Amino acid sequence: MEEWNSPGQAERFVADYADPILRICRSYSLTREDAQDICQDIFLKLLEGRRQFRDREHEKAFILRAAVNACKDQLKSARRRREVPMPEAEAVPARPAEEGGLLEAVRAMPRHYGAAVYLFYYEGYSLDEVASLCGCTPACARKRLSRGRKLLAKQLEVET
Repeated sequence: MEEWNSPGQAERFVADYADPILRICRSYSLTREDAQDICQDIFLKLLEGRRQFRDREHEKAFILRAAVNACKDQLKSARRRREVPMPEAEAVPARPAEEGGLLEAVRAMPRHYGAAVYLFYYEGYSLDEVASLCGCTPACARKRLSRGRKLLAKQLEVET
């Protein structure tokens, strides 16, 4: 078994989980920088913690749940509530979207719905797993997914 603090283990974590963590963070409408910070923090905790997992699915679920929790913590942090956008930043043109319109539409949804839609459709989790990752009941996850689909359909209808 590979050492937990080896360069190979760190590279595997980044290769396997960086994109899903960043996408979850973006589905919570966090900035790119906040998403990168969360991603880095999760990897550091994994490498320092030497946590053992049953299998790769258990590892993935743990990491994505850690990302969801970190996003929620970030959103309710006092620092975030005190932030005010700089007036100069409003004049800077936005970068073109890096990914397709569907994922951007999911990101634009309210975070509870967007997270449920993202985890279910993009990551392939079952409703029970989505509920566990989002910290809600399966019935709540089903309702969020249903409402998310309706919002997404309405949003895509308007755009076309």
